[in-house]
Amino acid sequence: LSMPSGGVISGQAAVINLVGSTPDEMAITPVFGLVVNFPRVSTFSGGFRQPPIEFGEAVKRRDKRLEDLRKMFKDAEAYAKAQDAYAADNKLPRPSVNLKLAALVPYTRGEKPVMFAVDRETDIRNAVKFADELKLKAIIVGGNDAAKAADLLKQKNIPVILTGVWSLPARDDDYYDTLFAVAGKLQQAGVKYCVATGDNGANSRDLPYQAGMSAAYGLSKEDALKAVTLYPAQILGVSDKLGSIETGKIANIVVTDGDILEPTTHVLHLFINGRKLPLTSRHTELYEQFKDRKIN
Repeated sequence: LSMPSGGVISGQAAVINLVGSTPDEMAITPVFGLVVNFPRVSTFSGGFRQPPIEFGEAVKRRDKRLEDLRKMFKDAEAYAKAQDAYAADNKLPRPSVNLKLAALVPYTRGEKPVMFAVDRETDIRNAVKFADELKLKAIIVGGNDAAKAADLLKQKNIPVILTGVWSLPARDDDYYDTLFAVAGKLQQAGVKYCVATGDNGANSRDLPYQAGMSAAYGLSKEDALKAVTLYPAQILGVSDKLGSIETGKIANIVVTDGDILEPTTHVLHLFINGRKLPLTSRHTELYEQFKDRKIN
């Protein structure tokens, strides 16, 4: 899953397969969902050594951003109705084209999911309430406190993409294993979930080890493996193509000499789309170059 970042509405995410030389070649679902950094109360001023924002002002800023977001979705809903009315009766005045609102129409109709980036319990519950109000198909991304809102997430059938398994606990009185145990608690509560690193760069390689950490704190090893294979494919709507080794699916296969969730395991073979890829990288090339160098 490739996700944009920044702003309240970051943009649209795509589901990709890591083979091909262009975005079009890699895209399985070119437009999967809308990424929204759900407005929250923050007293952080954003400046170095700047005093924090007064709490009441921070609440006002959150409410303003939330109202702007609500208005944008409602405007998109009205835009869609106007377009439908014109299509049914072209004697009506033709609505002017608005590309921004047109892009939001599939989300207001529930055809595509809105991915709310939230971590705190209060914000998760507010995001679910917001999605329910506007009849949006929601996915929670981040979800550090998702286990605390598991009852609501289960009731609304909202999946969670966990990105903070290796993050530090947010509160001073949290247990050290608070985030390690979230996946296991969601599994017990019957909430759909998967594990992700939340990183588009080099740290993506740590994904199996983050799932392995969840397996050490309440999640079975079988479910931990599914949390980075089958479960994300199901949440992303591509389980007919990816997520498990079955006839007719894309042949993405990793062969190892041990438990793939363990850091000591070595990858022996890698196949993407049925094609075997070399296991070379800058790291392996540097190792080969300097492995015989003696240290005085």
